[in-house]
Amino acid sequence: MIRELVEFGKKVRIESNIFDDSLTYEHIDAFIEISQEGIFENIYSTDKLLLVEDLVRTENAGRTNNILPRLLADNAQYVLGIPKGDRALECNKKFIEKIKEYSSYLEDILPVIKFYNNEREVRIAVEKFMSMSNEKQLNPNGIITFKIKDDDCLIIEKESVLKTIARVYNENENKRKGNINPICSICAKNEFRTLNISVHGNIKEVPDGQQTGCAFISFNTNAFESYNLKGNDNALICTNCAKNYVEGLNYLMTNRNEKIVENKKGKAEKKFIYTNRKNLGSDTAVVFWTREAENLNELDWFDKPDPGQVANLIESVANAKVKRSTNFEANKFYSITLSGVTSRIAVRDWIEISIEEYQQNIAHWFKDLAIKYYDRESKELKYFYPSLNQLSWACKRENSNEDETVARVAKHLWNCALKNQKPPLWILTTVLKRIVHNQTSEEGKSINTFTNSRASLIKLIINRNNNGGSPMLKEELDLENKTPAYLCGRLFALIEGIQRSALGKNVNAGVRERFFAAASSNPAPAFGRLMRLMQHHLTKLKQEKAGLAVILDKEVTELCSQINQFPAILNLEQQGQFALGYYHQKQFNFTRAKQNKEFELLTENMEETENE
Repeated sequence: MIRELVEFGKKVRIESNIFDDSLTYEHIDAFIEISQEGIFENIYSTDKLLLVEDLVRTENAGRTNNILPRLLADNAQYVLGIPKGDRALECNKKFIEKIKEYSSYLEDILPVIKFYNNEREVRIAVEKFMSMSNEKQLNPNGIITFKIKDDDCLIIEKESVLKTIARVYNENENKRKGNINPICSICAKNEFRTLNISVHGNIKEVPDGQQTGCAFISFNTNAFESYNLKGNDNALICTNCAKNYVEGLNYLMTNRNEKIVENKKGKAEKKFIYTNRKNLGSDTAVVFWTREAENLNELDWFDKPDPGQVANLIESVANAKVKRSTNFEANKFYSITLSGVTSRIAVRDWIEISIEEYQQNIAHWFKDLAIKYYDRESKELKYFYPSLNQLSWACKRENSNEDETVARVAKHLWNCALKNQKPPLWILTTVLKRIVHNQTSEEGKSINTFTNSRASLIKLIINRNNNGGSPMLKEELDLENKTPAYLCGRLFALIEGIQRSALGKNVNAGVRERFFAAASSNPAPAFGRLMRLMQHHLTKLKQEKAGLAVILDKEVTELCSQINQFPAILNLEQQGQFALGYYHQKQFNFTRAKQNKEFELLTENMEETENE
């Protein structure tokens, strides 16, 4: 995993023109303009992405508990000594000392030394900065640097400054490396230093992590060390490889493009979309990339599946001749699932597969998810493919805060989608609980808890965990499926329809609200009561719609004969079969109700499952 991140980071650095390990890109939020004599002129807010000194490579410890200034570009604590306090004063002192140290190499920074030698000018700059911060004209926690009046660029942008930073760094690194330098466990070379490195660098925008960033690999305290090894000796990675993987992972976590998307009101708006990252809940994210440049449009379908494009992919994979590549250098797809744990990163999952496997597995994923639902506009059954977000939220109770459950489910489903693996059965337990948990709206109406996404997820889990003991569940009503649990689900949907046909809008607590949980787990006792209730409803229906009553009675009788004897208890997989039998029969009822007026009463006042 680290090796692949290192290789990716090399490409990022080449494309970004980071020409030395001593440099990295940072957003500059403000600059202090001074004259050649060091007189303060003004402070300006800006938003530039510039190369600055990378302290991670030049020191053996991080900045959390240590004072390590960057040359010419740092936060307000270092540059101006604010907010006031002992640490801020020490930070500012070290910052000025570093500038004076480099003044022997660079004449460009002499005006900055003159500025710091004049307490009055510094005080004016501090007051101006505080005023602009209070008025929210600039970011008080951002990076500040310097500009000489009438110069075309900031001091830190000058080529002479950057080359001097690189030269001094490499001279110091040669001294630090010494004569004994073990080989790096990643690149297998000893060209760069591997000893006495505690912190490799911070990864930004890690979910549930620190705002300043989190460490991917770090041995900054004795608690993380073992076998009497110190710091980086516990995992020998050279400074160059550390630089590469940090740059690569930061790119994956933060890079985004501006896209025009449609908001909830149907209006187009600009939005920044991550290019190599997807969030799987509030505390988990997944980043992905390929060894060689590759179009990964299929991953966009995880957010918003396009039925036409999905169908084309499934067909193309089905018709393609599978060729197992013997070329070990074939292009590959990589994915890391991670979370923030205070100041560190927890790796939840690592995926490494070929592009061929990637495409095949995504095609199988959507094929296994496919479910048919009744579309109100076209009045016919249509294919539905849920997004990854819809699937993970299908395990969450409505109007509840269960971010941990959502992220946990999403992580497993992402893994199942890309590796073509079986989803864990505990997800089926969770989604079935959500279905049987009755809920009502503020108006007192029953909320439909059996959504298309939940039906799709049930089908996926049962089919992928099917060891051949029962028929595979299909996208729509399967008349050939004689599994007792599936037939019981279909029968339950018919009984519910009969009640709706007989009572119409006068139903307070319907069959589903009262009996679904019992019927799906203990059919024998539940259906005993249901059949008696159904006879009363059929008797009433015969007085109003005799033809419909006869047809429904015949269908119920046929299903009961196929079931023969109601099971006393259903296990977890059978409960899922029951639920999907119910869903399929219900969608079929909607279809024939719209095609034949005789069946309209069957679904009267019954909510239709919407395409979420």
